Amino acid sequence: MGKMEKTEKERTGKKTSYSSLWLLLVLLALLGGMRFLLPWGVLQPTAELVATPAARALPFEDVTLTTSDDVKLHGWYVPAKDTQGARGTLLFFHGNAGNISWRVDSIEVFHNLGLSVFIIDYRGYGQSGGRRSIPGMTLDALAAWKWLTEEKGVSPQEIVVFGRSLGGAVAMDLMRYVKPRALILESTFSSLPDMVRIDLLAPVARLLVGDVWNSAQVASTLTVPTLCIHSPDDWTVPYRLGKRLYGAVASEKTFVEIRGSHNEGFWDSFDVYRPALDAFLTKHFGKQLKGSRGI
Repeated sequence: MGKMEKTEKERTGKKTSYSSLWLLLVLLALLGGMRFLLPWGVLQPTAELVATPAARALPFEDVTLTTSDDVKLHGWYVPAKDTQGARGTLLFFHGNAGNISWRVDSIEVFHNLGLSVFIIDYRGYGQSGGRRSIPGMTLDALAAWKWLTEEKGVSPQEIVVFGRSLGGAVAMDLMRYVKPRALILESTFSSLPDMVRIDLLAPVARLLVGDVWNSAQVASTLTVPTLCIHSPDDWTVPYRLGKRLYGAVASEKTFVEIRGSHNEGFWDSFDVYRPALDAFLTKHFGKQLKGSRGI
């Protein structure tokens, strides 16, 4: 009798072990699947270019550069009106959807603030090669920085890095490796898992997708002046995440509150937005803007 009971317990134990093993395998498959599919669920590129800086009568240079993993990227370099008196150069990392051609209006805003502008399309976006990839976007940012500093010969002390929305996360990843003169973050988030609307679920999201784009962690190591811009009306990237990111910034920092939606806020608040950019650039690049007060 005792032997039969022992055998039954051994069988039950084996079944429990097998069930636990299968559960672990299913969990690992789920985690792997989520992380593999993440770029396809999050990133929203389009291939067709709908405009160029020429639509705003801005001279520009079509740029092709190559990343460290041999992906060809496309970008535009728009020189300042007065190249000798330019305030500096803006390295522009755009938001999620579309491509660089959707950002011509913003390029004009920065150009009229006395800056040269360099903007790239990430891999899988616009005319850039490769497939969309979150780790690959960091390589894209590094390639853009290398082109600007080595091919174009721009000093890091003449560069202001700008990231809007998802581009802010790309900019923050770049900040792990480089040190520009200044940094501007617009309508961006503290980390991708934090985008879950219920804070208690953020740890679950972090488990599923990994600690992706942890900008708050990078912010705690920043040593460059940083301007953060966000709107309480932003329902795409919640305002609280912009404030959380700002709170984590360890360097000299400024927060500017605008109004309006995620994509239109800078236009809706242009009377606040442009003067805030102008004041930040004047303070940290030491050149007062002269001339036109328009966009």
